[in-house]
Amino acid sequence: MRADRDEAAVGGRVLTAGDGARPRTSWTPLTGPAHEIALEVLLDGPLPRSELARRLDLSPGSLTRLSKPLIDSGLLREIGSAQDPVSGRPTRPLDVDEDAHHFVGVKLTGDTAHGVLTTLRAHVVAHRDTVLPEASPAAVVDAVVHLVQSLRDDLREAVPDPDRGVRAVGVSLGGKVDADGTVASARYLGWQDVPLGRLLEDALGLPVVVDNDVLSLTRAEQWFGTAARCDHFAVVVVGTGVGYGLVVHDEVVDRPDAGVGLLGHFPLDPNGPLCPEGHAGCADAVLPRAAVEARASVALRRPVSFEEVLELAGAGQPLARRVVDDSARALGTLVAAIANTTMPKKVVLSGEGVRLAEVGRDALWDGITRHRSVHASPLDVDVQVTGFAEWARGAAITAVRTFVLGQRR
Repeated sequence: MRADRDEAAVGGRVLTAGDGARPRTSWTPLTGPAHEIALEVLLDGPLPRSELARRLDLSPGSLTRLSKPLIDSGLLREIGSAQDPVSGRPTRPLDVDEDAHHFVGVKLTGDTAHGVLTTLRAHVVAHRDTVLPEASPAAVVDAVVHLVQSLRDDLREAVPDPDRGVRAVGVSLGGKVDADGTVASARYLGWQDVPLGRLLEDALGLPVVVDNDVLSLTRAEQWFGTAARCDHFAVVVVGTGVGYGLVVHDEVVDRPDAGVGLLGHFPLDPNGPLCPEGHAGCADAVLPRAAVEARASVALRRPVSFEEVLELAGAGQPLARRVVDDSARALGTLVAAIANTTMPKKVVLSGEGVRLAEVGRDALWDGITRHRSVHASPLDVDVQVTGFAEWARGAAITAVRTFVLGQRR
């Protein structure tokens, strides 16, 4: 770890950045209209001043007064020239310099750390993975530190300017994570009460935010995903297990039980197989990749992978088709239950196992419509097939949010 660290004010306190760089402009936590201006430009920029004033109900004079210190500090910049769509006068739209700030996101599984380097707007510029030699906290911390340092080296090679270094690190994993970055429980790693955030901050000299992986992915959808600007939506993740995130009134529902995996035990088939906790026919028993593989392997009387099941179903193999359609219909039943009880405007289906919803699309919608009232509003369902790089990007976006909003979660 390098000794020559500069400082960046994040979340109202000074944190070392460990880049060996000279002092730089950081995103100082803002309040009120100034913060709203910066956030609007980050999410939707470049924006003409008249559009900013309209969105935030500000007079032109107030917008000029509030935006000037943001421009002077380097948080915002004026770009090019354009004609204002309202006044018709020449104007210089406001934008952020997204390449001035970079972030690392790391997604932890039981055996691998997947990492990405992103810009301020979460565009991925580098991607690396590293195998975890073991699941002990010390081994995982060492692996993550090595991964982050490698991504920082990638950035230094691509952008030698030390003012454009890594500002913060986000780490996500399946499990229950406290607001201070302590992993209260993580089944896949066998952890309980591991202060992962503090351990990584001490080792990296960077701000680190640790989050449940599904919540992190939900935050990513909220800011830079298909649900951007939607103030009420749900995310359902299908992969190794079943996960669930919910946004209400533009706030991610982040309760103590959010990382427990409660939706995975929602009953779908009372005569179905058992999940690891002994529940018959719950979501965790019928939807994950392993559940689909197990049922297909029994039907076909040979071991088959999840990908092969989908390929066979797509090619019309009747037994594989039945397995996929039954699971997709159960997923539709789960989506309908979420829509009926939380009434979101949109449901995003994601995860490395969600191709199930594409191959079994008709069965998915059959499951949804069977359990929805004919008088209910049409349901917007968006299927996003994601790999581990996208999970890591979600962790990076959690770090971006921490940097911008000045709060851990």
